[in-house]
Amino acid sequence: MILLTRVDHRLLHGQVAFSWTQSIGADCILIANDDVPVNEIRKTTIKLAKPQGVKLVIKNIEDSITSLNSGVTDKYKLFIVVESIKDAYDLALAYPEIKRINLGGTKAGADKENISKAINVTEEEKELLKKLDSQGIEVFIQMVPSDKAIKIADIL
Repeated sequence: MILLTRVDHRLLHGQVAFSWTQSIGADCILIANDDVPVNEIRKTTIKLAKPQGVKLVIKNIEDSITSLNSGVTDKYKLFIVVESIKDAYDLALAYPEIKRINLGGTKAGADKENISKAINVTEEEKELLKKLDSQGIEVFIQMVPSDKAIKIADIL
């Protein structure tokens, strides 16, 4: 069962690893990212941030979709963390069980608009967020569980 999918350009770090995992009651974290499985430094850093007693799985986007669709993840209370809005969109499109997407942090850039404290989006990403929202997927901005969630539809 997927408890939450989170977009965070830092992937797994203290805030995500501990506050979110505990808050939602996850027993497995899936890092879905095309770079981390082949980048030993990033992989090692993420493994160090894993909370005790929580399973950590690191797969590329395609393998993540395959695993989700195969049912092998069904036995877990799953917390999926992706690096980008595009990755979250691709997962949600390929796996309709994703019902909630939390925007926690996206990098700033010259072509990006700041729409919240830590959320910066391109025009293309805005369109993807609108599509997710129109498909009934709850997309919201919330840095930490104690913050008030802001629906993306209220901002775009």
